[in-house]
Amino acid sequence: MKKLTIITALLLAFLSTEILAQEATNYEYEIKVITSVESIVPSGLGRSRLISANSERDYKEFSSTQTEEDNTRNKSKRKDIRVKDFEETKLLNFFNIAGIRFQNIASNDALISSKLTEMLAQGWDLAFVTSAVESDAGEKDGNGIFITRYIFKRKID
Repeated sequence: MKKLTIITALLLAFLSTEILAQEATNYEYEIKVITSVESIVPSGLGRSRLISANSERDYKEFSSTQTEEDNTRNKSKRKDIRVKDFEETKLLNFFNIAGIRFQNIASNDALISSKLTEMLAQGWDLAFVTSAVESDAGEKDGNGIFITRYIFKRKID
């Protein structure tokens, strides 16, 4: 009985993987990244924003391949990579002069939720969320950010 259960589970896993692989090849997707940067600088001196690029870039235009025979340096110009057409939503900093500000966190959550809800209404699917922190490294380091990337995908018909 155990062998039959294991074989059935493996067969179902294989078939579902195959179906997903076929589905993925039948569609093309576009990806959209929304980034929140929230300051964790003491005294509220930092800047916090929700950023969304409105223009596109093709990574291939700014990429090079290194080989043993050709290790020529990538000569892309930073000014050509830079996106100047983007949406910037002001967020509140985690800290103010009195310390951590929970009201600010709740306000940021409401703004981010509003943006994510709009993206879903536009037919985007939230595929991944990833976050990181660069925090205060001690007495002489007053820098810090909490960054979250929301990665959406949408089928191109």
